[in-house]
This record gives sequence, structure tokens and C-alpha cells, in this order.
Amino acid sequence: MERARERSDDSAPRRVVVGVDPPASSSGDACGIIVAALGHDGIGRVLADCSVEKPSPEQWARAVSNAATQWEADRVIAEANQGGDMVASVLRAADCAMPVKLVHASRGKVARAEPVAALYEAGRVRHAGVFAQLEDQLCGLKTGGEYVGPGASPDRADALVWALSELMLNSAANPRVMQV
Repeated sequence: MERARERSDDSAPRRVVVGVDPPASSSGDACGIIVAALGHDGIGRVLADCSVEKPSPEQWARAVSNAATQWEADRVIAEANQGGDMVASVLRAADCAMPVKLVHASRGKVARAEPVAALYEAGRVRHAGVFAQLEDQLCGLKTGGEYVGPGASPDRADALVWALSELMLNSAANPRVMQV
């Protein structure tokens, strides 16, 4: 993780998104809320961890809206497996004017994280600061499909995976010209 840390990048980002892993209930896990950017240099940067512990739906939606506004995000990327359209409705009720993209997990958290881990290994992701709880969760994701980090679920890490996947792994984010 220390190799991924940088002091600051003063250049304006090409895109900023807020990744969200909403909790299944207000008495359950944290709501992972991670702000990430893609720089003009092709480097993904983790800008902030705005996660909230054991929030009500209104509390986590307000935290997402605040993060999106503060960081001037282009889009909110929210996992919808635990609530479907309710996730978008709760965000819109909190005055979140950002476009919301709902994503659905078809693989386990660790399997989804592997392509993002490869970005870290290739030096294509940086942390603009220290995010201790997020970094502990990232280190708890083990190949083979199990999570061995702190807490019952890697909510912050999952939100990071959604954000960086949108910025760096989504084919629309990286257009290519193919020769036929």
C-alpha cells in the first residue's frame, strides 16, 4: 500500500466518481463511500473515504450526496444487489443530483476485486493520503474467494472496486480503436 501513496496530484482529473456499497439494513454493516478520480495521466486516484458506520438509509444517502457535491463527481456508482431501485430512490430523495449508475454483483467481492488488484500491482492506482480502514480491508481480500480483514464485510473496499472499475476497467471509459 505504501507504494501506492502519493502526496498530491494538482492536475485536474479527467473524471471523478463516488463508489457506494450500501448496507442491507440500518443495523448492519457500514456504508462504503469512496471518491476516486481518473487523471489525464491514466492513473486512478483514491481521493477520499467518506464511509459511514451503521447509518440509516437517509444518513448514507446524505453522505453520498455530500461527497458527490464536495468532490464535484460526474457520477455515483452504487451496488444495487441489496435494494435494487430502492438504492437510486434513496439517493434521489437525498437531493443527490448526480447521475446514478446501479451496478449488480454477479461474482463474489474477492473475485470482483482481482482486476483492481492488478491495477495496483501495475502501479496504475494511487492513494492521495492515508485511508487506514479502507487499506486494512483491501489487505484482507485474499485470492481464493475469502475475506479475512476487519469487520464482517469489506464495504469500503467494495465501494473502491466499483469506483475504480467504472473509471479504469469499463470499456466505455477506455475507448480503443481496433484494426480489422
